[in-house]
Amino acid sequence: MAKQRSRYVCQQCAHVAATWMGRCPECSAWNSLVEEVVGAGTAKPRRAGSSLALPMTEVSLGDGGEVRLRVGIGELDRVLGGGLVTGSLVLLGGDPGVGKSTLLLIAMARFATRGIRVLYVSGEESARQIRLRADRLGIASDELYLLADTSLAAVRDAVEQVQPKILVLDSVQTLHNPELDGVPGGISQVREVAAAAMALAKGRDIATFLVGHVTKDGNLAGPRALEHLVDTVLYFEGDGSSALRVLRATKNRFGSTGEIGMFEMREDGLVEVPDASARLLKERALGAPGTVVTCAMEGTRPLLVEVQALVGSETNPTPSRTAVGIDRQRLSLLLAVLGKSGLPLSDHDVFVSVAGGVRITEPAVDLAVAVAIHSSYSGQVVPQDLLVFGEIGLVGELRGVSQPIARMREAERHGFRGALCPTSTPEEGAGLRLQRCLMLRNALE
Repeated sequence: MAKQRSRYVCQQCAHVAATWMGRCPECSAWNSLVEEVVGAGTAKPRRAGSSLALPMTEVSLGDGGEVRLRVGIGELDRVLGGGLVTGSLVLLGGDPGVGKSTLLLIAMARFATRGIRVLYVSGEESARQIRLRADRLGIASDELYLLADTSLAAVRDAVEQVQPKILVLDSVQTLHNPELDGVPGGISQVREVAAAAMALAKGRDIATFLVGHVTKDGNLAGPRALEHLVDTVLYFEGDGSSALRVLRATKNRFGSTGEIGMFEMREDGLVEVPDASARLLKERALGAPGTVVTCAMEGTRPLLVEVQALVGSETNPTPSRTAVGIDRQRLSLLLAVLGKSGLPLSDHDVFVSVAGGVRITEPAVDLAVAVAIHSSYSGQVVPQDLLVFGEIGLVGELRGVSQPIARMREAERHGFRGALCPTSTPEEGAGLRLQRCLMLRNALE
């Protein structure tokens, strides 16, 4: 037998070091190097598929090309791009307890009721626990097979036995290959599990879900190569204080990225929210200064959200700046532009939040944030039927945003009558009374 030796692998970037170090020299992460034993038992990586190169015109399309299986849950189908593609590999990430397993169990039950055989593998719960949850949700089915095991060999045997059309591996951090050195959840084990899942998905045309945990930074645990390996990456998000959950696609080889689906956690399980704008505006405070409604584009979906701002009284020379739902650096930039526009906020605490636990990353929310801050500072109430959107430049100019007509039509559908927007916004097809401004100062006036 070959002599065994140890190596230390970074769990963030997969850098290999001969000795342990407190900080990874490659990605600068602290306490991320984990010891792995390398010896004769190390398994060689398997190659999936055929190695024969063919002209593109001779590549078989199977039974008609891309085949999509509609889940039957509208919000999930939207994020997947119209349904689940057979033979695809989907990675679903999220915080512990956010509802990843519940969402997948409900989705798999929808497939099972249509006679599509599903194999659900859990490395975190027993089969009895999953059955009890299915009974509470009322989704038990004979076509939904359960396996509670952490061995990759047991998963392969179950696939041979059941011959499923859809496979769920919950989670990728708990499964391991006994033939490979390293603890479950380590870099080498996660890579091996992901490679085995890809071989099953592509080689047997099985649509496969991988469930992954996220780190405290909000990123998927494990090597970054895991996200590059899969076809689709979904994040299931929730702020912990709200029953609303957001399913977001950050990568999709079979559809558009940036799409979101909204769900609500209730006593009877996860329930989809088809009209997300109405749900987010349901608890809106009317007649209060510091609240503004804007419309953000999440993929192809326009989403009405309420932006709230609170400007405190004069404080010490180092006032607080708090942003929830928007980028804090963007808030600092907007406060600097507001200061140049005649709004003295350098000695005031400023708090900005997007209600409902939604996070907005596009700059179209800039004008709404600025108007909400001005409203809170001055005490003036923004009309409740006014939509506000637009990007703010560094010199205070208002820039146009993408798909303004779709935003205004969504607002008109919910009873809005006017819009405060940049001068480049077209009037044709708007359906709202437009107040177009060239500069931020004009918009505030």
